[in-house]
Amino acid sequence: MQVVVIRFTVREEWAGRWLDLVGEFTRATRAEDGNLWFWWARSVDEPNVFFLLEGHHEDSVEEHLKSPLIPKIQREWPVALVETPQVLMTR
Repeated sequence: MQVVVIRFTVREEWAGRWLDLVGEFTRATRAEDGNLWFWWARSVDEPNVFFLLEGHHEDSVEEHLKSPLIPKIQREWPVALVETPQVLMTR
């Protein structure tokens, strides 16, 4: 099993609509055969910080990373971000 935790610091003006921006990728990832979970959480201390917790079967990670949506999110998500997302844990 592959587990990843990523911290996203979102621009203040995007905080209220971040989940809308990431919605398509979230739904697509959750529908993948090897997906175990794909959860977003919002910091209670910093309302413009979101955490992504995702789990995949080990043999499905490579396929997940080939998602046709990856180039799209690489183009669209940066406008809403303060900095490059930080990978806090991978196992």
